[in-house]
Amino acid sequence: MKFNRRHFIKLTGAVSVSILAGSEAEASSKEADEDAFGCLVDTTLCVGCRKCEEVCNTRHELPKPQVSFEEMTVLENERRMDETSYTVVNKYYPENIGSLTWRTHPVFVKFQCMHCNDPSCVSACIVGALTKESNGAVTYDADKCIGCRYCMVACPFQVPAYEYDKPLTPEVRKCTFCFNYVKDGGLPSCAQVCPREVMTFGKKKDLLKTARWKMKRNPGKYVDHIYGEHEAGGTSWFYLASEPFNTIGFPELDSAAPPRLTEAIQHGLFQFMAAPIGLFTALGGVMYFSNFFKDRQQNQITKPGDKE
Repeated sequence: MKFNRRHFIKLTGAVSVSILAGSEAEASSKEADEDAFGCLVDTTLCVGCRKCEEVCNTRHELPKPQVSFEEMTVLENERRMDETSYTVVNKYYPENIGSLTWRTHPVFVKFQCMHCNDPSCVSACIVGALTKESNGAVTYDADKCIGCRYCMVACPFQVPAYEYDKPLTPEVRKCTFCFNYVKDGGLPSCAQVCPREVMTFGKKKDLLKTARWKMKRNPGKYVDHIYGEHEAGGTSWFYLASEPFNTIGFPELDSAAPPRLTEAIQHGLFQFMAAPIGLFTALGGVMYFSNFFKDRQQNQITKPGDKE
């Protein structure tokens, strides 16, 4: 196949248009749906029974842990979700309790995927393996995944985990918000089994009203903050706590969703065709300095019998 200037222009033009179209699609706004579902977690009610961990493990047919769910000593070390655990409970000891009694007043916190309103993992995925559903869940399609793990880097909560022990069929694993059950009118397994009713499942707008009602009715019991209402652009999981959230395992995040920054940069690059023009210039420079056109002229040798 001969490669000439016409082919070059067609190729670079197609690349430029496809990149521009992709960036504009990614830069489209993602408004949070108030009718989407969510969970409100009242950490003051949690006793660390780990029932949520156990039922999540059963529903999603995850590998059984080496240590039984009845064993409470695992709570003494902070844990993170991984490819075998979609949710974990951690125990924290508040700093404002006297040294003689502090170990009798722990705070238990359940962690899982936050199912952000504007998920960084969805924005980072280059093949569309992650999707933000209309009911609030962020779902994963293993058939589309190419294992790039950009979602793991992008997540501000460090949630997605990768199956490194499965070299042939690895997947990215995380909480599914029990999407297949919720869409049929069911409940997330953790909210369904909790004996203390730590989690309240429902429409996000109703959950926020409930959280504010609890805070108003119990002055001094909760810190004046609903974690997840604004963090990282808002999430589907809201938390109430009696201690500052940065002391019980929650990252301090801005209210702006991370994809808004990255997509704004992309939009700026492609505005006024800046990136395509830069691409043309760069490729043209490479061809010029590599003597591309000179080599083509030298390769056009006049055949015997042809006129000069």
